[in-house]
Amino acid sequence: MAILVTGGCGYIGSVCVQRLIQRNYDIIVLDNLNTGHKETIDPKIPYYEGTILDKELLNRIFSENKIDVVMHFAAITTIEESATNPSIYFNTNVTGGICLLDIMRKYECNKIIFSSTAAVFGNPKYTPIDENHPTNPVNSYGSSKLMFEQILFWYQQAYGLNYRIFRYFNAAGATEISGDNHHPENHLIPNILKVVLGIKKEISIYGSDYDTPDGTCIRDYIHVVDLIEAHILSLENWKANPATTYNLGNEKGYSVLEVVETAKRITGHPIPSKISDRRPGDPPVLIASNFKAKKELRWRPKFLSLENIITSQWKWQKRNYKAHK
Repeated sequence: MAILVTGGCGYIGSVCVQRLIQRNYDIIVLDNLNTGHKETIDPKIPYYEGTILDKELLNRIFSENKIDVVMHFAAITTIEESATNPSIYFNTNVTGGICLLDIMRKYECNKIIFSSTAAVFGNPKYTPIDENHPTNPVNSYGSSKLMFEQILFWYQQAYGLNYRIFRYFNAAGATEISGDNHHPENHLIPNILKVVLGIKKEISIYGSDYDTPDGTCIRDYIHVVDLIEAHILSLENWKANPATTYNLGNEKGYSVLEVVETAKRITGHPIPSKISDRRPGDPPVLIASNFKAKKELRWRPKFLSLENIITSQWKWQKRNYKAHK
């Protein structure tokens, strides 16, 4: 089975490529290296540099390779930027996604696994959030992902597309090869660890007046390896619910301050912080229900503690930050 991994040099996509290789799948990677790192993938893997908006490139990829499944990670994902520049989010995440689907149709590739987000839910009405929770995104990033989810539904209805949608909560942690590493970095855990490593002076805490026990946002962190394991289980079980959606998280939330304190214990280092204004489009609490993924995919996350997640990222970041900063 040959699999095209879009965004395969990125944080989550590169981990997916690594795990698929371990299971002897044939992999093709597409990435524009905007946030990805080519050195994370084996040079023997067929690699194409470019974007999903480039129809000529997509035609070449599909004509040169018999692709059975697309794992679609390529996207723009920064919530703060999406509030001020929605155009690029809808252009890449929606228009680019349609380009990809139409090329798939042309070459009779009818299976796609899509990397979506908990941002489609907006401010939750209840937690933990299951797949039936109303969707009402509060930023254009979440809206762009929800639009593409809806497009997948209609392509399934009209063209028989088989799809799996995974709504990630907060992917975190690292493998030996890949860690959370963006430029600029907008994720909490690697930014905290950059303070420990002396790259940043302090960590910014965006809002301390939310309706949570300590006033800071609460998020559900899931290790990137556990997240990808769900994708592979899905890949290996297409017959069950060929067009469906799963939430992926650990069903446990941690506040920003709890994450900072945990990082202090792990690193043994002070982590100065400052309170900043809330970021537009930040819900106070996002915690997943993962019951459906566990039941239907027999998925069992292994990295259940925040300590394990932060420790894995800390080990990776200590080894690699000079090369990647």
